[in-house]
Amino acid sequence: MNRRDFIQIAGLSTGAFMLPGFANGRTVSPEALLEPGLDVAVKKRLADAALNAAKSKGATYADVRIGRYLNQFVITREDKVQNIVNTESYGVGIRVIANGCWGFAAVADAKSDTQIAKAAEDAVAIAKANSKLMKQPVELAPQKGFGEVSWKAPIKKNAFEVPVKEKVELLLGVNDAAMKNGANYVNSILFMVNEQKYFASTDGSYIDQDIHRMWPNFTVTAIDPASGKFQTRNALSSPMGMGYDYLQVNPKDKVTGVTTRYNMGYDMLEDITAGAQQAKMKLSAKSVEAGKYDLILDPSHLWLTIHESVGHPLELDRVLGYEANFAGTSFATLDKWQSKNFKYGSDKVTLIADKTQVGSLGAVGWDDEGVNTKKWDLVKDGVLVNYQAIRDQAKIIGEKESHGCCYADSWSSVQFQRMANVSLASGKTPLSVEDMIKDVKKGIYIIGDGSFSIDQQRYNFQFGGQLFYEIKDGKIVGMLKDVAYQSNTQEFWNSCVQVCDDRDYRLGGSFFDGKGQPSQSSAVSHGSSTARFAGVNVINTARKI
Repeated sequence: MNRRDFIQIAGLSTGAFMLPGFANGRTVSPEALLEPGLDVAVKKRLADAALNAAKSKGATYADVRIGRYLNQFVITREDKVQNIVNTESYGVGIRVIANGCWGFAAVADAKSDTQIAKAAEDAVAIAKANSKLMKQPVELAPQKGFGEVSWKAPIKKNAFEVPVKEKVELLLGVNDAAMKNGANYVNSILFMVNEQKYFASTDGSYIDQDIHRMWPNFTVTAIDPASGKFQTRNALSSPMGMGYDYLQVNPKDKVTGVTTRYNMGYDMLEDITAGAQQAKMKLSAKSVEAGKYDLILDPSHLWLTIHESVGHPLELDRVLGYEANFAGTSFATLDKWQSKNFKYGSDKVTLIADKTQVGSLGAVGWDDEGVNTKKWDLVKDGVLVNYQAIRDQAKIIGEKESHGCCYADSWSSVQFQRMANVSLASGKTPLSVEDMIKDVKKGIYIIGDGSFSIDQQRYNFQFGGQLFYEIKDGKIVGMLKDVAYQSNTQEFWNSCVQVCDDRDYRLGGSFFDGKGQPSQSSAVSHGSSTARFAGVNVINTARKI
């Protein structure tokens, strides 16, 4: 294996390692991914064994998560298959409150009442030991029990039912198209995830959920033989809470513009063909002149800016200083919210948290505390109005119930507050991207996510992208490169002057959103229509100071 192969596989494997349950999973055959898990009646019996054991040892609250996590990823390079991995992880996590304090224990491959009960007793013992250091007892927001209920992702085709041979043929086919259209190198991958989760609690809920996600991705590289310089273009795909139907596109759902725009389907062949051509074009693109520009940000780019400058800083645990891993706490402190007039953005900016959005990565029926998921405003017409909170945080901001955004990435992990799908609301006035561009004198149209950096308060930041097009006097005049923009969160969102209507709305998202210590990964979507930001500082990333 040469150095390039090693780096590529190592990078992809690092991402795969963050998939739910992957770290403690075992390698299985593709057929094993289709075997049914435990019957729901068996799960209920095991859950009751844990709940009864916890209560008998003095727990005032207990919940049980029985999880089966299935992963498959297929990696190719040019005309070769580099790796095919199938993993399964199964186990039980039990969380309790005893003496006013949390305790947690987990057990792998547990299928007997005795194993489950022992883990529950251990969780209670841990809670009682922890309580000796407790400063304030845990207080949960009230939560009704839902009885026996279920939720399934509304997929049309289970990705695990598609033969591996068909997936390999797809990837090698798109790789071939990239090479024929000017790419010197190409790597492509399919990530597929199925979380089978059963939750039960002393509140009286028994919730069975079946969650599916997938992400087709690639990187194409074009090299200038004269100079040896190279340019890349990554896929403009979005990871989605969908099945294999995501790759089966209805042509009626596609709209063409500067680049292909995707509705709820993704044409990988079309994207990689354009990607190879655009990587070549980037080699001869003009290097940007630093200065102030109006930015036209495509949803394939804007999702990441939303994620870093809105999603994370409005997580209540960061606001309170309880969480500081992965770029710190938050500038959006409680006093700003309490003022009821903190201008997070312009009046064009309404930012919404939503755990119910169909096709999104974060869509579930109930979170990992048994709370029915919902939709709520974070920023309304530019004003900060709320945060993201779970059961033991809700009272801090005067909420009567949790927002339903608690999640654990494995049966062996403790559930904690995670980001909901956070999205920018579309504009109310009909406006197309083309009409938006016509009004721009000096601007840059940015497509696709790239590099990013943000400070420890989620305030000052810098973002790159995949494709950059110069706008002069209302027209796109050519491609640029070496572009990044700098701003701070409040200044940036207050510079938003236009948002296209919902005909342009699309989802982006992160398959591997890290948080916590020990680190956990979650998947979350961010939607928007194309938006315009006036007078943003753009730097040239290739120029030396």
